Amino acid sequence: MAKTGIRPTEAELDILQILWKHGPSTVKQVNELINEKRESGYTTTLKIMQIMAEKNYCSREMDGKTHIYSALVKEHHVKKSAVKELVDEVFEGAAMELVIQTLGHYKATDKELKELKHLIRELEKTQQAK
Repeated sequence: MAKTGIRPTEAELDILQILWKHGPSTVKQVNELINEKRESGYTTTLKIMQIMAEKNYCSREMDGKTHIYSALVKEHHVKKSAVKELVDEVFEGAAMELVIQTLGHYKATDKELKELKHLIRELEKTQQAK
């Protein structure tokens, strides 16, 4: 399901991250994991997940009396949409400014730097081929 312009709320994103990491889960399981980060009542988590099902962010299937929720939106689609929105709205379309700000304020690991250098080499090859 390719979606663009996906804009989950902060609470919805917390739930999506749990579903992406842990797979299909009950409201109880999701609520317990949320409560490891911040306090949230079961009924609050349930209501958010019901809304997310209405928005087609997740599916809800019955297993006896238990509802099992699964993410319908892909993690990379949500991240791509969030980055595009951030670049467009905060950095006025200047993606390089986002990269500079990120690298200037967060310590990249050796692995990340290696991946970045590889990406730059690949981009340079693409530019030269044009």
